[in-house]
Amino acid sequence: MVRLTFVTTSIAVFVAIQTFALIVIYSRQKVQISVSDNQNNKVHILILSSWRSGSSFVGQVFSQHPDVFYLMEPAWHVWVNMYQNNAKVLQMAVRDLIRSTFLCDMSVFNAYMGENRRVSDLFQWEVSRALCSPPTCDYYKRTDLSNDETCKKHCNMSKFFKMEEACKTYNYIVVKEVRFFELMPLFPLLADPSLNLKIIHLVRDPRAVMKSRGKSLPALMRDNGIVMGANGKPIEKDKAEASNYEVMKEVCRSHIQIHEAATKQAPDFLKQRYMMVRYEDLVRDPLNEISTMYKFTGLTFTPKLRSWIYNITHGEGAGSAFKITSRNAKSISQAWRTEVPFEKVLKVQDICQGAMNILGYRLVQSEREQKLSSLDLVLPLREYKFSWLSSAEDPS
Repeated sequence: MVRLTFVTTSIAVFVAIQTFALIVIYSRQKVQISVSDNQNNKVHILILSSWRSGSSFVGQVFSQHPDVFYLMEPAWHVWVNMYQNNAKVLQMAVRDLIRSTFLCDMSVFNAYMGENRRVSDLFQWEVSRALCSPPTCDYYKRTDLSNDETCKKHCNMSKFFKMEEACKTYNYIVVKEVRFFELMPLFPLLADPSLNLKIIHLVRDPRAVMKSRGKSLPALMRDNGIVMGANGKPIEKDKAEASNYEVMKEVCRSHIQIHEAATKQAPDFLKQRYMMVRYEDLVRDPLNEISTMYKFTGLTFTPKLRSWIYNITHGEGAGSAFKITSRNAKSISQAWRTEVPFEKVLKVQDICQGAMNILGYRLVQSEREQKLSSLDLVLPLREYKFSWLSSAEDPS
């Protein structure tokens, strides 16, 4: 036990030292590149979230934009190939893969995928409109809205090198990822002069997340094991639900860490490059919230996208895990209030109370409060001030 503690501590120290060293190296580079001229005006956007938090929908909000090259969770390949390690150890490998992806250097996948690979060997490739249109595939025009099932049918033979070719033709490179649990490992990317990185941090009410995770638990078991540091050992079926709570505890802790690292004593290179979005705010007023995200990243809202977003969030369907279909998004976001037993709600609130207080989610004290639809459990988000906000810039 003593030796295990020593090894864990050593790994943590090593990660911290390497991260600090990379920040110093990037910060001292003499290359003077203005944000507007970075990589031929390229903008790099990381959607940072956790499983079952609505991040697939937010990813599609960017993927369907004609100016965006989008990939969904490329770090899946790191975790699948290195599952014997825990999430903290894998953060460096994930970060390196994300950086190369942002720079359209897809040779980074050589370490995780076989030779003679196709674009269709990439995890969830079909949800990327950019991989379903030229130069990767000719089925859709670049201005079209794509459909994943149709893309899988018509574009599954595209050669892998086409992905790199396509990436280089876009000015906005967007990656959605659920495999970061801290903000500090991303500091080297934010300080890297070859990147113009902006982070959108998507959060969701932990009670709703827990409900959604329960329906998708079999698909999440490997990831649960990595988060819990199971060293590649499968989690026993009778311990599956307990592991789900442990992972939720880590997810809630990570949201606190990420949010506070970005809003308290934040480095100067985070200035105007971090935005937190609550899923509940997004589904209540999708057009306004998405307009704000686009403005933050420099994208323009097109009439075609406005229509698509309205239709996809105001349908009659109930939705399904891992699929973006027309649904009543606002209603679904509150479904946990009638479908999750009160005892489980109390348990989630107990392990995630700190995150819920910071993120603006009201705790329920009784089953009646849980099911009382007139009681709004999403509180107004408290305004926060970045540490780098000078008195001259302070709007108050």
